Amino acid sequence: MKTLYVSDLDGTLLAPDSRVSRRSASILSELSGKGALITVATARTPATVEPLLADVKSDLPAIVMTGASLWDRKTKRYADTRFIDADTSRTVREIAARHGVDPFTYTLGKGGMLEVYRNGELAPCDRKFIDDRSDLPLKRFHLDTPEGDDYALPDTILFFAMGKPERIFPLADELRAATLCSISSYIDIFGDDTAILEVLAPGLNKADSVKKIAARCEADRIVAFGDNLNDISMLEIADVAVAVGNARDEVKRVADVVTGTNADDAVARFIADDFRAMQ
Repeated sequence: MKTLYVSDLDGTLLAPDSRVSRRSASILSELSGKGALITVATARTPATVEPLLADVKSDLPAIVMTGASLWDRKTKRYADTRFIDADTSRTVREIAARHGVDPFTYTLGKGGMLEVYRNGELAPCDRKFIDDRSDLPLKRFHLDTPEGDDYALPDTILFFAMGKPERIFPLADELRAATLCSISSYIDIFGDDTAILEVLAPGLNKADSVKKIAARCEADRIVAFGDNLNDISMLEIADVAVAVGNARDEVKRVADVVTGTNADDAVARFIADDFRAMQ
């Protein structure tokens, strides 16, 4: 029986310092070398996924931007990318503006460069988000540009916003009512005073992409790991749904297993034990 192992990154595979520990990287690389099918499903973009997984060997594509695209780690190219159409983009931006939210607009530019547009005043969390990613080779920010005022930029993949929960959650609710987009809204794992909003093309989530990869590698069993609300879709379609010990209660309730925390290399150790048991 072939098993596909899929893990979220932040709060799950990544340790509390937001890195893959040496021990986890070593375990996962060794298992991949023995034929284990291991990948990640994350809200992150390839710009941060690549350096985070630099020491983790895996031949499978990574699921990025919560399922909006796959990232081929061997060729360094996007695959199966789904875009938000122009009319929907206008609707999203207009509703966001009414709520006083200026989202980051992620578009796919020439040569696979992720072009990110953001106009308007930056909150401290926005500024930190930009500063932490401004020197990455696969992503480029454009702040307060004429293009950023365009409510229907071409090749838009994702709208992303951070802010106070009392602003983000009502916006998410209105977007769900007014569009067919896939909407994720949840509390940031790094602070209960910040909420995250992700807006994707209709029908997209981590589960959709997990099923695609499982079909491609002919896996007949899926083991998925998560900690936050945007992981629930893939946990629900997994044969074995694993919540890390630090996961939110909503995630633990849908899990088949609650394992150790992300501080304990819990994902890598679980995969190692399961892979040996399945041999």
